Amino acid sequence: MPFLIRQAVPADIPALRVLIDASVRQLQAGDYTPSQLESALETVYGVDSRLIADGTYFAAEVSAAETHAAPARASDGQVGRHTTVIGCGGWSKRKTLYGGDRWSGRQDDLLDPHRDAARIRAFFVDPAWARQGIGSLILEACESGAKAAGFTRLETGATLTGVPFYRAKGYADLEHLTVPLPNGESLPIVRMAKGV
Repeated sequence: MPFLIRQAVPADIPALRVLIDASVRQLQAGDYTPSQLESALETVYGVDSRLIADGTYFAAEVSAAETHAAPARASDGQVGRHTTVIGCGGWSKRKTLYGGDRWSGRQDDLLDPHRDAARIRAFFVDPAWARQGIGSLILEACESGAKAAGFTRLETGATLTGVPFYRAKGYADLEHLTVPLPNGESLPIVRMAKGV
């Protein structure tokens, strides 16, 4: 089934929000508690408009005709009459390792490609389209973009759900982190890295 991977644009933000919420609530439910997920959706997860502005965030879309062939949809990622956003993810030349616009720990300082690792960020797939190669295609676009920008290393702050995906793509665990949540809980993630 053909997926189009393209740069995300500001007009995609409403569809991306719906996609991210559905992806987190359904695909991460086996690794985190409902209260962890809801707290993280309020403060950590979400659209990072800086990635979109930098031109380093990608959307995967299919034609509306293809969405009818998919299993029952968990989200309404409609962008226009003819396409539906079914996945997203990006890379960054900025210090922030994880977190959307609402995350208070953001660092927008630029990284040095000769010294620092580019960040692989904010990957989400519509649950109805999971495990069909969408994340892999987006990751290839991200790794190519970071390499073209002069980066030789990549890092990500992977959710527990994402760790097997990144390991399969050659990323190695660096350290286990806990992201503090406002409800008093924390969100375990794994910092991972790979050379390009």
